[in-house]
Amino acid sequence: MLKVVKFGGSSLSDGTQFEKVKRIIESDAGRRVVIVSAPGRRNAGDSKITDLLYLCMAHIKYDVSADEIFDKVKERFIQIKNECNIKIDIESELADIRKEMDKGVSSQYLVSRGEYLNAKLMADYLGYDFVDAKDWITFNYDGTVDYKESFSKLQERFSVDSHIVIPGFYGMAKDGSIEVFSRGGSDVTGAIAAAALDADVYENWTDVPGILMADPSIVENPRAIPKVTFSELRELSHMGASVLHEDTVFPVRAKNILLNIKDTNNPEASGTFIREVFEDDNDDKKEKFITGITGRRNYTIINLYKNGMDRVKMLMTALEVCGRYEVTVEQIPCSIDSFSFVIPSESLENKKFKLVSSIEEACKPDNIDVTDGISLIAIIGRQMAYHLGISGKIFGALGSSGINIRTIEQGSDEINIMIGVATEDFEEAIRILYDSFAINN
Repeated sequence: MLKVVKFGGSSLSDGTQFEKVKRIIESDAGRRVVIVSAPGRRNAGDSKITDLLYLCMAHIKYDVSADEIFDKVKERFIQIKNECNIKIDIESELADIRKEMDKGVSSQYLVSRGEYLNAKLMADYLGYDFVDAKDWITFNYDGTVDYKESFSKLQERFSVDSHIVIPGFYGMAKDGSIEVFSRGGSDVTGAIAAAALDADVYENWTDVPGILMADPSIVENPRAIPKVTFSELRELSHMGASVLHEDTVFPVRAKNILLNIKDTNNPEASGTFIREVFEDDNDDKKEKFITGITGRRNYTIINLYKNGMDRVKMLMTALEVCGRYEVTVEQIPCSIDSFSFVIPSESLENKKFKLVSSIEEACKPDNIDVTDGISLIAIIGRQMAYHLGISGKIFGALGSSGINIRTIEQGSDEINIMIGVATEDFEEAIRILYDSFAINN
């Protein structure tokens, strides 16, 4: 079995975390491909190495000395080396980077050095071969990954070196320069490596016990989700849950590789498993039907009413106006003589009244009104289709606590029920729904 494993910055923040990672890797012979992030924060008052490197770049840009900031970077890497008894000459690597800074470097090169140096340390610590990401991840001219070429290069290298450490976050542009991922960072690198090598499992190690059923800043000690499909993951991500971004899972989803989110500080826990379909889902239909509860604050509802409206024509006209103003419509609840647009309030900044006026002029409704201060909550679960009365239970749970539901919508795939509540009720509504559905789920 081949496991591609990626460790985030919090998992590699100091020597103690390095030791944990080494024990995890050595406990399973299948963990032969390791992707690392740059060192993260050691505590709340600390800085991420990548943030320090961005700050160095800002100093260089404005012709201000970056010595003090770069010294902090040096100290972190040398400290990890000394704490773990690593033999590699990381001081020379740091000196070379500092010389490049004096010559003038690109931001993409400099901010990628955190991953580069950490991978150098980890490869030496494990006795694995170091494979630079720029030697196999290739970007197209438009900034997308050239998967065919990247896959081929890594497959060729892996056929020679079967135990490797790779820095995440970057690759090489067509002109030979360093290029970093616009989002997802080392998560994307890990997913591409897993797909290229047709891994059995892609393990993504972080500092949480998996994907949580609710926001821990709202719900105290929410449970981890044992299993989630990629479709559910998309819904959770779209509605603001702190999960892997779609870009980071695309390569493994395309290959149907099992993805496992695990906790570096509790490696024995199962974490969260993610894949397209789970074959044993039929066994869970009766008991496990809510995957997660999440949401986003601050939406605005624009409601149009017209007696005997031609709803299709009026909807098309109103949506065309929204398109002209580059406004995103999240939901469109409808009735016979009215419909509403649920819109992120931030997208209406400095243009709300002009938009409403333009819609009114184009559609000529009998009435148009605007309600601010709405938040959306998504109740997500692939098993909800097998359970009757879920919407009624949601209304009942919130109604008994005095929370009014302003909008409700369910997708045709029946994995997501979306409700709108007043923003001041947002957190309490999530707690009520979690207590009503997730605890006994």
